[in-house]
Formats: sequence, C-alpha cells, structure tokens
Amino acid sequence: MPINIVIGSYLEPELIERIQSFDDDLAVFYRPDLLPVPRYACDHSAPARPLSPEQLDEWRSISAQADVFFDFDWLDTASMAQRCPNLQWIQGTSAGIGGLVQRTGLDQSSLTFTTAGGIHAVPLAEFALMGALYFVKGVPQLMRSKRDHHWERHTTRQLKGMRALVVGLGGLGRQIVRQMAAQGVEVWGLGRSGHSYEIDGMTRVFEHSQLDGLLPDVDLLILSCPLTKETEGMIGAAQLDLLSSLSIVINVSRGPIIDEDALFRSLSERRIGGACLDVFVEEPLPETSPLWDLDNVLISPHSASTVRTENEDLVDLFLENLDHWRRGEPQRNLYDPVAGY
Repeated sequence: MPINIVIGSYLEPELIERIQSFDDDLAVFYRPDLLPVPRYACDHSAPARPLSPEQLDEWRSISAQADVFFDFDWLDTASMAQRCPNLQWIQGTSAGIGGLVQRTGLDQSSLTFTTAGGIHAVPLAEFALMGALYFVKGVPQLMRSKRDHHWERHTTRQLKGMRALVVGLGGLGRQIVRQMAAQGVEVWGLGRSGHSYEIDGMTRVFEHSQLDGLLPDVDLLILSCPLTKETEGMIGAAQLDLLSSLSIVINVSRGPIIDEDALFRSLSERRIGGACLDVFVEEPLPETSPLWDLDNVLISPHSASTVRTENEDLVDLFLENLDHWRRGEPQRNLYDPVAGY
C-alpha cells in the first residue's frame, strides 16, 4: 500500500517533485490552490484563504487520507487525530511546537510529532550575534547622530572579552555558543538538571537553579530555551535587577520566557543596556506596546529564523525522517510530550 503524504503548507514545485520522487510507494497530495497563500518566502503560518463549501469538503477529503502530514493541518489542527483515521506522524515546520500540541490536545493523542529543531539555528544565532553587536558597537547612538547630522568622535566597547550566558543548550543554543565563542566571548551555558553538555566554545555549564547567582556577572543574557512550565516567566523583575546597567538581553526563544512589563521598566529606567527581541508575549506586538518607543530595544517581528533556503532544509529533514520512519528507526527531533519539546 502506498504511503499517503499530505502537504499542509506551501512548498515550491521543485521541492514537491523531490518528495514525489523519493520513492515509488509514496502518494503525495499537494493542493496549493486550497492552502493558505504565503505572505513571504517560506511562510508556514499564513491565514487561511477564503474557500467555498465545496473546496473545504475537498480539503477535508484529502486530509482524511493522510498517513503522514508535512506541517499541521491549517483547517482544524485540534481535530487531526479524529479526522485523519490513518494518520501516524506529523512533521512540524517549527522547532517550538509544544504550545500548539498542548493547546489543541494533540499531545494526548497517539500521533508522533517531529519538530524542525536545528533548521533555524544558524539564522537565529546570527541574529543573536547581530543584536549583541548592535548595542556593543553603539548603533543606536550612530543612528541618532546620523539623523541629527552630528559628527562627534566617541569610544565604543568590543564584544571580545565579554561574557555571555546562553539559556537553553539544544540545537539553537549550541549554535549560539559557537557563534559567540568565535568572537572571543566567554560563553557560559544554562542547561537542564541531570544533563551533560559538551559544546565547543562553552567554558562553563550550570543548572537552572543557579540562574540568579550568575546574572550579576554576565554582559549578554541570551535566551534560546523552549517554552515550558519551568521556563515560562523565568526572567522577571528580580532577575533583571541582577543584571548590570550595560547588560544586553537577547530573546530568540519565546516571548513568555520574559516578564515583558518588568523588561519595559528596566529598559525605560536604563537599568539594563538594551534588548534585542524576536519574540513577544502577544504577537503581532500590539501598536500600543510601550516597547515600540524605546530607543534601546531592537524589535523583530518573529522573523529572525526565516531565510529563503528554509523550505529546502525542511524537506531535507522531512525526507530523512521519512526514511527513518519507514525503517522503524529513531527520527530526528522527536517531540517529547512530557518535556514539552
């Protein structure tokens, strides 16, 4: 019997051909005319397009045949286990699928999930490096001087010799460690209790319970951890108060890791040097958020991970996992419902 693969978000035609030609026993169902229209390259979270009742019935019929889904069903994620009686495995297009499967109750089903962990590690690590340099090299001051046509020589800092604490040592955290260490930064890591970490460039590793004691001694606080019950609200007013007035906070994980109100107070009162944020508690960031108006905040619309080669990398991962799945071998990035990532 063929393996029925349903593609749940837009992919370029040449990538569909790659999946179709991977093996003769695959039946690939791809209907871009029914899928959400991407707003930008590699968009996997576009809103649903208006469809007629007949088109919706057609999509339901297609999705019901799935043994495997590439991405989650855009129509009704929560009911996938019921609507797709043969569905066994879903390949996510995001590293952080924990919140989605928990909200929809899919984590209580017998489905297997694999994440896109590692796919976005390099662009996010580059973004973290950019955020550090943005403040260390005084870009906000340069932009103000340029706006005012003002020439005045001054002194900046250098990244080399600073100390970074990377919170979360998965694929993303490891890449950030390597990027920062390559710039001469002393890198500490904060990982899970009971785990051992050997990462090139990391000089010391600590457990979550040691966080508060480390913060007074770091110049860069870089958040790259998954959102779990343990990490939600991990950085609050008490933690921010432990940082120095020149410290930089960089968040490339999830918004709720930080108490946003406390972060705003620390930034507006200049109790920390700056923040580079790709994620927020509420997305899109509301127009009324006071973070927009601070000159010591760099705001990215949750886009730091998305590069034009993302879909190619996702398909590479999917085909590797498909091969493992058919052979009964362990897949990459298997989601753990207990850990939440």
